[in-house]
Amino acid sequence: MENFEASVGYGWYILTGAWATVQLTVFSCAVALVIAMVTGVAMTRNSHLLRLVARFYVEFFRGTSVFVQLFAAYFVLPLIGITLSPIQAGVLALGLNGGAYGSEVVRAAINAVGRDQREATIALNLTGWQALWWVILPQAVVLMLPSFGNLAIEIMKGTAVASLITVSELTFQAQTVRSQTGDTAIPFLLIMVTYLAMASLMMSFVRWLEKRFGRGITSEST
Repeated sequence: MENFEASVGYGWYILTGAWATVQLTVFSCAVALVIAMVTGVAMTRNSHLLRLVARFYVEFFRGTSVFVQLFAAYFVLPLIGITLSPIQAGVLALGLNGGAYGSEVVRAAINAVGRDQREATIALNLTGWQALWWVILPQAVVLMLPSFGNLAIEIMKGTAVASLITVSELTFQAQTVRSQTGDTAIPFLLIMVTYLAMASLMMSFVRWLEKRFGRGITSEST
């Protein structure tokens, strides 16, 4: 009985880390989405400078380890007067890293919109930005959603690296229980199930968005 109560207590302790994981996931995805949209659009513009800056950002954050980016956010930024909490450092690193990968998704989706759509915007005498906002992006978003869903799940799984800077998320809590009890199987089995449940919820939400946005595009085109 005592072992059962202890197991329940440790299980609950591990699950309390889910809130930190959710926070990291939501805020990191928000940062990644904003950066991906801005950078992805910049890579499709005619400005050579915009494309150059966007490409440098993408190659830098895709070409360096998220571990290094996390440590830089938490340990290096204070050297120049920018001190972040562990959660803030985790959100910054994961958001910037995810945004670099998301930028390519945005760029590819925009370029995938049919040439006839672009020609129609010229016929309507729309400016480049009006065409992007009112015609190109609404269609591109539908193409982006599956890849953005996968990226969100990768960011969610990547939140485990935040345990390295003492963020009390799922992995950190499981490691704490393992060090205190010597039990490895139950703590990590529990967080595996929790990650799977969170990923399933996220993909269900993305599929709903696909249907919702897809319906809107279909109704507009008929």
